[in-house]
Amino acid sequence: MRSIVPFIFVLIWSTGFIVARAASPHADLDMFLLLRFTATAAILGVAAMLAKVRWPRGREMRHHLLAGILMQGIYLCASYWAIVHGLAAGVMALLGALQPLFTALASTLLGNRLGRQTWAGLAVGLVGVCFVLLPRLLANDANALPPIAVIAALVSIISITVGTMMQKSAHAGGDIRAVGAIQNIGGALVAACFIAVLGTWHVRPDPILVAALGWSVIIVSVIGINLLVWMVRHGEATRATTLLLLSPPLSAVEAYLLFGETLSAIQIAGFVLALSGVLLARRG
Repeated sequence: MRSIVPFIFVLIWSTGFIVARAASPHADLDMFLLLRFTATAAILGVAAMLAKVRWPRGREMRHHLLAGILMQGIYLCASYWAIVHGLAAGVMALLGALQPLFTALASTLLGNRLGRQTWAGLAVGLVGVCFVLLPRLLANDANALPPIAVIAALVSIISITVGTMMQKSAHAGGDIRAVGAIQNIGGALVAACFIAVLGTWHVRPDPILVAALGWSVIIVSVIGINLLVWMVRHGEATRATTLLLLSPPLSAVEAYLLFGETLSAIQIAGFVLALSGVLLARRG
C-alpha cells in the first residue's frame, strides 16, 4: 500500500487546476476556495469528533492553523489571483514546479544532506516540465509576465514550501483528521480575507460547479492533501514534494482528454523526462 500512495497522490494533485478551470465560469475562484475549505473543514471535523480523537491545543493548534494559512490559503488564493491578473497558466505551472527545488534548498539549510542523485533527478524533472509547458510558453507574449502577478505566484510557491516543511516540525503531530480540519480553517480565513478585499463573491449554482466543488473537497482536499501530509510525516519532505514535478505533465494529459487541448511529441518527451527525474530523485 505504501508504494502506491505516491502515485495516487500525484494523480489527485494534478487535477487541482483542472477543477478550478471547470469551476471558473460559474464562480469567482476565491469564493470557490472558501466553499472548498469550509466544506473540507466540516467533513474532517465531524470525522474527528466521531472518532473521538485528541484535538491539538495551544501552540500546537496555532502551528497547524499557520500551516493551513500558508499551505492552502495563501498558496491557492495567490496562485489563482496571479492567473486572473494576467499570468499565463503555463507560466504558473512552471513556477509551481520550482517547489520541489525550494523544498530541497530549505531541507539543506535545515541540515539535511541530499545526494547528487537527488539533485540530478530534480534537475532532469524540471527540464521535463519545461518541455511539457514549452508550447504554452511560446504561445504567450511579453504581457504574459506582469511583475505583480509573478510576485504573487512566487509568494504562493514559497508559502506552500514553508507550510509543507512545517509538517515535519516538533509540533506537527496529531490525528490527521483534526489537523486537516484546523488547517482548512486557516485556508478559509485567507479566502475570506481575499473576498473581503477584492469583492470576489459571485457564485452561479450549476451542476458543473457542484461536481467541481465535490471533487475538490473529497478527492483533492480530504484525500490528496492528507496524503501529502502523511508522506511528509513518514518520509523526507524532498522525496514527497518531488512528485509535484509530475503534476504539470499529468495536467496537460488531462486537459487533452477533457478539453481537447493539443498534446505534442515534445510534451510527451517532457512527460517521460519528468517521470525519469522523479524516479531518480526518489531513489537518491
